[in-house]
Amino acid sequence: MRGIESYKADIIEFGRRLYERDLIGAAEGNLSARLPDGRVLITPSAANKGRLESGDMIVVDLEGNVIEGNGEPSSEIKLHLEVYDLRADVNAVCHAHPVYATAFSAVGRSFNSAVLPEIVGTLGGIPLVEYAPPGSEELARNLGRYLNRYDAFLLRSHGAVALGKTCEEAFNRLESVERFARILYIAERIGRPGLLSRAETIRLLEKAGRIDVLDEIIFGEE
Repeated sequence: MRGIESYKADIIEFGRRLYERDLIGAAEGNLSARLPDGRVLITPSAANKGRLESGDMIVVDLEGNVIEGNGEPSSEIKLHLEVYDLRADVNAVCHAHPVYATAFSAVGRSFNSAVLPEIVGTLGGIPLVEYAPPGSEELARNLGRYLNRYDAFLLRSHGAVALGKTCEEAFNRLESVERFARILYIAERIGRPGLLSRAETIRLLEKAGRIDVLDEIIFGEE
């Protein structure tokens, strides 16, 4: 069984990557990991996630009570706990404010259009979660409505969230969200992006085991 220090090392590493790749700035963003005993390791509030150290980490129980560590856990603790409560298969959560994805979220755009096969064939889609104040129970509940169907999300006017079995998987999905946002932004400056056909969308969703989101995906004509 992995020790807690290895989980801390993962969060430190992927916090650094988030910062270095401009997916967060200043004290933005938060990461967490579910520990083998069911407790949650989470980044501290008001800390630069690109410069974390082992002693900065906070351990909380499933009610959000601090068990280990100094300081306060991330203000988005309710969102993280909602994920772990509803998704037994998820062991890591990554929330960031990537520039392009956050810009799309600010104008109310979801990423549920079948534009890139790499997105449809892995994430299925990336829905836009309704706005609620950051750190609120309402925001956690809003996200909860989508948790049984998706692994990556835009938060209206508030960035992106990605889930994974590991911190690396959650980070990779978050990075894919921002990469898609940048490609879509450029494509829309050049012209009108084409949509995959219904048949191709179905094929990709079935291959990814995500056919249950078909009715929420916008696809093109045959």
